[in-house]
Amino acid sequence: MTTALRSAASSGAPSAGSGGRPSAVTARDLARATATRQRRGARFKLWAGTVCTALVVLPVALARVLPLPGADAQDLSERRLPPLSDGHLFGTDQLGRDLLSRVLHGGQVSLTVGILAVLVSGVIGIAAGAAAGFFGGWADTVVSRLLEAQLALPLLMMLLLVVALFGPSVTVITCVIAVAQWPEVARLTRSLVLVEREKPYVAAARVLGLRGWSVLGRHVIPNVVRPASLVVLLLLAQAVLLESALSFLGAGPQRPFATWGRIISDGQDYITTSWWLVTLPGLVIALLVVGVNLIGDGLRDRTRTARLPRGVRAPRTSRGARAGKGV
Repeated sequence: MTTALRSAASSGAPSAGSGGRPSAVTARDLARATATRQRRGARFKLWAGTVCTALVVLPVALARVLPLPGADAQDLSERRLPPLSDGHLFGTDQLGRDLLSRVLHGGQVSLTVGILAVLVSGVIGIAAGAAAGFFGGWADTVVSRLLEAQLALPLLMMLLLVVALFGPSVTVITCVIAVAQWPEVARLTRSLVLVEREKPYVAAARVLGLRGWSVLGRHVIPNVVRPASLVVLLLLAQAVLLESALSFLGAGPQRPFATWGRIISDGQDYITTSWWLVTLPGLVIALLVVGVNLIGDGLRDRTRTARLPRGVRAPRTSRGARAGKGV
């Protein structure tokens, strides 16, 4: 009798505690509700991240078109004006320069360095990780040892050392940040390729006579580029933070380039009397970083929930359940 009760409970038979009626909520309904909630969360992240990123990127891109004073135009009679002053939305700095203009023009340098760095690191990481995961052997050994060696080094100290050796130019800083970030992309790409190379389409391509590099370039890499590109997008926020940190420490692009880190560094001596010189550029950096991270998380959640189609219908109710509902 105990076995019969267990089998009845596992088969979804009505229980005495539920009044003799079966539950109208099925496992598929719960899965669909969870997927719907995840889709809503992904849409909210994408919407919020796009708004935060657009609030920073669009004014920076249009900095040369907007009616703003010159980024290096000085007026000592208007030094350290507070925000919302006449003609100065963000106020002025210690030399009377418009802070909003300097933030927008400095953002052009910081974003350019960040975008170029993540593009270069993405190409290097995807190529190295794909070769290591697909071919294995000596290629996997060399790439893995390089990853371990670089990850063992302190990131900021390595960047400062390379910049001190080769000079703080925009090209050097872009290459340094790109080299510092490629291990993240390479590790993810390698793990994805290890899964893809065992799938039947790879074996079918080899049976058809395609060589290893051809299979990797035509079939495997296109299937791993999308998840790897999400990591590249998230690395954009880290690249901007690294460039700002280098500029704050004096190892970033030198004058006349006005970068976000240098603007904060120049205003740190006046933080107790002119808080906006440090706070407002820091808020711009934080807004961009939060926006990029939200977009990356939203895209990742969207790819996960995309596996469950939107048109999933609930299973049809059996005749016994219909009779129970009509009682």
